[in-house]
Amino acid sequence: MPTTLDLASLPALANGFALLGSGGGGATTMLELTLQGSSDWPMTVHDVGELDPSLPCLGAAFVGSTMLLGERLPGSAPFAPLIAAAERWLGNHVPVVCSIEGGGLNGLVPLTLSDERMIVDADLTGRAVPALDQMSLLVDRVPGIVVTCDSGAGGVTLMQTDRALDIERVVRASTIQAGGVGGMVFAGFTVGDLLEHSIVGTTARALDLGNAYLAARSGPLTGLAAALGGRLLAEGRITAIDPDTLDQHVTAFGITGSDGEVHRLVARSENLAFMTDGRLDAAAPDLIVVLDAISRDILETTDLSRARHVAVIQLDGPSWWSRSAERKRHVVPSAYGLDGLDGAE
Repeated sequence: MPTTLDLASLPALANGFALLGSGGGGATTMLELTLQGSSDWPMTVHDVGELDPSLPCLGAAFVGSTMLLGERLPGSAPFAPLIAAAERWLGNHVPVVCSIEGGGLNGLVPLTLSDERMIVDADLTGRAVPALDQMSLLVDRVPGIVVTCDSGAGGVTLMQTDRALDIERVVRASTIQAGGVGGMVFAGFTVGDLLEHSIVGTTARALDLGNAYLAARSGPLTGLAAALGGRLLAEGRITAIDPDTLDQHVTAFGITGSDGEVHRLVARSENLAFMTDGRLDAAAPDLIVVLDAISRDILETTDLSRARHVAVIQLDGPSWWSRSAERKRHVVPSAYGLDGLDGAE
């Protein structure tokens, strides 16, 4: 059955997508403010199985440095030229929209297009990820994918290729040309493709997580973790921040536990692995969520600072990634160049 979202559900949904960001994906604040002023509430989100599988679908997202969105706000219809270019290339209207990234601010993007397209509850990651060649449609090599993105000064880059790495490289180059952040659209697939080649139900999961978080955030941390369906890995103070000497994008955070344990959180733009006294406790594709232990705010990796008192919670990652070794190898820590942190196979 379709899910009806009203304006009152927006805070829960935004917090749920923040949790699914696993420390990344960008702050949801900007899109929350945008959607609060929308006249399209209530909005309907459809299950994948209830729509005609032959219907064309597209996904939309922001790429690049999401922090720049706070300095350079997007226009009122940032995806319109990108969608128009994709539809001209395909030769047909695309009536359905899904999410490209199921964590952070991009989880909310489909809601901004609710006035013109049906929203389907599916996305291509189920969590925040840094690279475009990690999108599920590309991991499963679904043919015919068309990608459009901003290239600056009103320009649009369009490409169609069967090599996922080309999409990652070309979109990144275009986004740099556009000033470091911009929109992106995936098209050339159908609702039927989503049944097998996407993570379904992420919006529903985000709503459930967000409601549970808001209801339990003022209680004990163990109770909050349990309400989220996760487990509390640590509570303590950040005592060290160590950039990796070989990869400038990798940072290890040392956390001294409340009972004297020595924890280590390894992150890039998302949290990827967590250890206690040298023992691996959690690793991607599972979600490693860091909260401020006092305010219970959900923290991004960029929010982590020395002497901050934090709590670390593990949530189950999307099961789609673990259904085959080929899929899983795209999201475990070794996919980011971090050896020895993949956990049990």
